[in-house]
Amino acid sequence: MAWPNVFQRGSLLSRFSHHHVVVFLLTFFSYSLLHASRKTFSNVKVSISEQWTPRAFNTSVELPVEIWSSNHLFPSAEKATLFLGTLDTIFLFSYAVGLFISGIVGDRLNLRWVLSFGMCSSAFVVFVFGTLTEWLRFYNKWLYCCLWIVNGLLQSTGWPCVVAIMGNWFGKAGRGVVFGLWSACASVGNILGACLASSVLQYGYEYAFLVTASVQFAGGIVIFFGLLVSPEEIGLSGIEAEENFEEDSHRPLINGGENEEEYEPNYSIQDDSAVAQVKAISFYQACCLPGVIPYSLAYACLKLVNYSFFFWLPFYLSNNFGWKEAEADKLSIWYDVGGIVGGTLQGFISDVLQKRAPVLALSLLLAVGSLVGYSRFFIGGPSNMISSAISADLGRQELIQGSSEALATVTGIVDGSGSIGAAVGQYLVSLIRDKLGWMWVFYFFILMTSCTIVFISPLIVREIFSLVRRRQAHILRE
Repeated sequence: MAWPNVFQRGSLLSRFSHHHVVVFLLTFFSYSLLHASRKTFSNVKVSISEQWTPRAFNTSVELPVEIWSSNHLFPSAEKATLFLGTLDTIFLFSYAVGLFISGIVGDRLNLRWVLSFGMCSSAFVVFVFGTLTEWLRFYNKWLYCCLWIVNGLLQSTGWPCVVAIMGNWFGKAGRGVVFGLWSACASVGNILGACLASSVLQYGYEYAFLVTASVQFAGGIVIFFGLLVSPEEIGLSGIEAEENFEEDSHRPLINGGENEEEYEPNYSIQDDSAVAQVKAISFYQACCLPGVIPYSLAYACLKLVNYSFFFWLPFYLSNNFGWKEAEADKLSIWYDVGGIVGGTLQGFISDVLQKRAPVLALSLLLAVGSLVGYSRFFIGGPSNMISSAISADLGRQELIQGSSEALATVTGIVDGSGSIGAAVGQYLVSLIRDKLGWMWVFYFFILMTSCTIVFISPLIVREIFSLVRRRQAHILRE
């Protein structure tokens, strides 16, 4: 099979200017900082649980338990752990609802403003939640729930905005490998959050929240003054103008037509002469685009598995194997390293094949066999591809010619559906763990991974047949 022209003679790199590099890095680190603050919460759960229960510092047998417990939230660590799981669920549900809203808002307002506002506001909420309440020794369950609902809504502004901005700057050529590398931002954020939390956790969990919130707030300021939303802002031509000249190797990897040979590569969303006249696509229209619903349902199952590891892995290692919290945090970093490598490599392979679904299917099949062990390579790769490169493909289909404002909406639908699945999953993980044990939790992960394959199976079959037809046509030409 001949390699696409984009990978030959360094043609991919020659397409990018220093503006592309700046946009790549700014969007990468903006979302990394948002994820770092989430990871901080998951990494300090043990410390929070101890602080919220009487046994944390009650070394005096002379002090009555009733007096000691009056300043704490829960009578036991088990109830504190259950409430922490409830906070995870609350956050994910509010985050999911926010994604649907943020995608629509992002397509109608300046993406830079929305992203910067979300980062700075979320940083302030995290500071109040983890630092200010501890400094004031003010513990209140309803306050924590309200703050985490607001934080979920504010954090939801991140992903639709950064994917839409990346989609404005990086076209179809090499999108799989570019977005595969770029989507490592979440894993880098997890690593950053774990490192920051473990480095200051000895001084108290409130300082872990303080450090990550401060860095995130500073990042929001940099985004506001330094990020370019699209090439048109500085007088450069949009990616659509370049894609109109691409040949067969640069066809969209998401195509509503059954016969790809009849497709003509003129699917530009925005014409330079009509930039001001384009209108945002409606929510209903975005849902009806080919591939949006199947990938949304698949991502709901896959993100459930991915986020269950994200939220519960350090806790699982600490409570099930007796690891120290800092040691569990460091080992969880390797889970994210696997996601970085998997996402980039699988994105590259999908660019070479010019198809996404078969690559996802193979990786997920391998993931089913590795979940009982410990693998992020086969879970993180498909998760990153669906949430970034495939969302960008879906948001730039030929069926939405004339509307450049679809990327954030489509991304919000896909990631919002995934977050709903992840939110339900956190409750189910707690329930299954309490009733049946951790091994059944992993069986549940295997079931959800299999459901991911089922939901995209029609797309897998269609794209495999397309690859076979292409191969046969290539043999006949030779």
